[in-house]
Amino acid sequence: MPTTIQIGERTLKILKKVKEETHASSYDEAINKIVAIRAKKVSLGGYLGKRPLKEILRDLRDEEDRF
Repeated sequence: MPTTIQIGERTLKILKKVKEETHASSYDEAINKIVAIRAKKVSLGGYLGKRPLKEILRDLRDEEDRF
């Protein structure tokens, strides 16, 4: 079911550009493509595991490098 929304001129220009760049057939498809791309970004949270920060950073610098 189509819905009408109000957007600013700047937003319309951006949406037109995204629609063109993504080769979308409609604004709805363009918005869905943007959301899909954004959702694919992977978080690196937890990448280092659950080790304590001190343990992770312990050997990062040499002893001679410290003040």
